[in-house]
Amino acid sequence: MSKPITATTIERCIITLRGQRVLLDDDLARLYSVPTKRLNEQVKRNVARFPDDFMFTLTKAEAAAMRSQNATASRRNVRHAPRVFTEQGVAMLASVLNSPRAVAVNIEIVRVFVRLRHALMVSAEMARRLAEVEAGLSHQQVMNAQNEKQFKIVFEALRQLMTEPALPDPPRVGFETI
Repeated sequence: MSKPITATTIERCIITLRGQRVLLDDDLARLYSVPTKRLNEQVKRNVARFPDDFMFTLTKAEAAAMRSQNATASRRNVRHAPRVFTEQGVAMLASVLNSPRAVAVNIEIVRVFVRLRHALMVSAEMARRLAEVEAGLSHQQVMNAQNEKQFKIVFEALRQLMTEPALPDPPRVGFETI
């Protein structure tokens, strides 16, 4: 029996590429407990279900960068550039991979994407409110220079907390020479 998939496991697989959050075919295959080759075969058989905004193939430069960053070459056949799937592409995979495991994994992946999107919306709303408060304070004539400086420090710290944290790179596999 395959081990259960957690939100943390899925979050570690999500990367930002070309301004979109995506999952690599290799990571999806591991989550689904199928060989990457089989996943890609199913996608090829159903290519009409995967337009460019659902799935795309990495360029040679992107693939080379991925290999150098996290040893992708040691995990897959490097003759073919990896495919990546957006949230919509992952949802479409549910109709292509019809196993109970694939359905369960897709449900968890969609939940993670929804949670990430909600976090971004909350962050944007907080930024908007912070700007309103900051604008209101700067218009007050009674604020002295010391208070204004302290508020600027607080506002800057809040902005840094609200910026979207970079998703961690997947762990490196293999040996490094010193």
